[in-house]
Amino acid sequence: MCGIAGIISVNKNEVSHQCLKSMTDAIMYRGPDGEGQWISKNGKVGLGHRRLSIIDLSVNASQPMHYLDRYSIVFNGEIYNYIELKQTLAGQGYSFKTQSDTEVLMALYDKEKENCLSLLDGMFSFVIYDNADDEIFAARDRFGEKPFYYTYEPRKHFIFGSEMKCLWSVGVRKEINDRMLFSFLNYSAVQNPKDESETFYSNCTNLPHAHYLKLSVGSCTLTTKRYYDINIRNIDHTITETQAQEKFRELFYTSVKRRLRSDVAIGSSLSGGLDSSLIVCVIDRIKKGNQQKQDTFSAIFPGFTKDEREHIDYVIKSTNVSPHFTVPDHDGIIKDMEKIFWHQEEPFESASIYAQYCVMRLAKENNVTVLLDGQGADEYLAGYHSYYHQFFNDLKKNYSERSQSQYRAYLELHDANAVNDLMKKDLKYFIRMKMPKTLKASKNFMSFYNHKKESFFSDEFYNANIRNNGIPYHYPKDLNSALYHNIFKGELQGLLRYCDRNSMSQSREVRLPFLYHELVEFVFTLPPYFKINKGWTKWILRTAFNGLLPREITWRKDKIGYEPPQTSWLQNKKIQEKIHESKRRLFEHHVISKKEFERSTSLNNSSERNNKNWKLWMAGEIFN
Repeated sequence: MCGIAGIISVNKNEVSHQCLKSMTDAIMYRGPDGEGQWISKNGKVGLGHRRLSIIDLSVNASQPMHYLDRYSIVFNGEIYNYIELKQTLAGQGYSFKTQSDTEVLMALYDKEKENCLSLLDGMFSFVIYDNADDEIFAARDRFGEKPFYYTYEPRKHFIFGSEMKCLWSVGVRKEINDRMLFSFLNYSAVQNPKDESETFYSNCTNLPHAHYLKLSVGSCTLTTKRYYDINIRNIDHTITETQAQEKFRELFYTSVKRRLRSDVAIGSSLSGGLDSSLIVCVIDRIKKGNQQKQDTFSAIFPGFTKDEREHIDYVIKSTNVSPHFTVPDHDGIIKDMEKIFWHQEEPFESASIYAQYCVMRLAKENNVTVLLDGQGADEYLAGYHSYYHQFFNDLKKNYSERSQSQYRAYLELHDANAVNDLMKKDLKYFIRMKMPKTLKASKNFMSFYNHKKESFFSDEFYNANIRNNGIPYHYPKDLNSALYHNIFKGELQGLLRYCDRNSMSQSREVRLPFLYHELVEFVFTLPPYFKINKGWTKWILRTAFNGLLPREITWRKDKIGYEPPQTSWLQNKKIQEKIHESKRRLFEHHVISKKEFERSTSLNNSSERNNKNWKLWMAGEIFN
């Protein structure tokens, strides 16, 4: 895990060791174990790297790395199946000087060129310069675990980095993207699902996940292409539940075993939910007989109704672990917020990001460099209760014989669920199912009505940004479509960005076993009633590992996100002062109205108002 940066320019004067060092210095926390800068013989390509040593700790694995006197690479991430790939390549005549996955990646690229991406099990963003073809090849992993940002002026230059601050460090101007700022404040959107390359800064582009780019160095011309997708209509109706469980277990164990490959200490994040608990229990099974305890890291909130300590303890009692705890609070978030936002670079949706930041800091304090984490499972295993809408719609249309019995089972199971609201087949449900465009139009009208009523935005800012920037409302009609949207265009992209920045801020690496692409692809082939069944979300996961997980975890009915007591924190006087200061900046930049600026931040305790206060705090930090 590392940080990468570089400059490719037709003007050799733009490419210097000084500039490259400025870029890598800006992200030194991503790689505290080493640094390197390199400029090509033609003077047009400069590559920079910060190293966090995980595999092959020797200096031989330092970057930028070179291969066959032709390729030069800077690489951020891990190729988990590098051992298998290396064996295959060695059998085909390739030789290696290191034990690193980076050298394997370059050999694979030499053999397969862009087709190498389909053979990788990993998380990555990397840049390879081919001096024979005078061409840059850059790529990002399938689901977007590792970041890649760039600014590009055709026929002039291409400047890239793992974080936006790499670009700013060499004079790229920090220009706020008002469209994205408007979408965040109005709709809580942290990415544009219609254009994944858009960021909160108008001159900073995000290379979308599952894409690669090629840059001709001589002419500085750029092309991008998507290399990965999933066919969500390829449903296997012949597979039995027993066969599906066996296949799920096989793929998940493969994923976890590969993600345990490391030359430094590995631990796990443990939230008390189904996904992180499963990872801890599977690692415990893999390490059966090993006297060394697995380190787990958890955030807890004593006295908070949604504190997960009870469920965390169920896992601790059933496994051989050494647990570590952190207790985030409002004093800590006041102290750390500017630092966290500096690392995140763009607004984030809730205070759960602070809790995650504290967990990563706890791992650092205990000298554990790599953490396995459960992110990604909810998005394709149907873990959120919002998926019930698409599930029952799917059954009614395509599996009508199951529809009524499944709905009755759902009502019976969740009738006493005190955490998650019961889904009802009311008028809103049928409008969503039959007339989603009508619902979207009504939401847009309500947005306009609320603007006139509340005068939240300045008229100038609202009128400039509302046009062609309607509510990002998406309502898939079947379960697989909903899962596909969330994993490729929805909430997951924000979660992966938060995770990368929080972990890297503490020089920690996070690995996500649920985002093994073969596992994801397999789950998409399963009928919807293997994902949700008898009212239970994540049915295939629960039944495949029933007996390994503590029963209290396996058969939890409620769904609690990584949720701190945000509402009570926002009532803190010092935090309200921070919010007011953010509002002042937004008012001075003509984003919000005078009425909103003067409105009390402690107006009431409603979740709606507190959510707006949180967004105001985050949006104001952009101008800091």
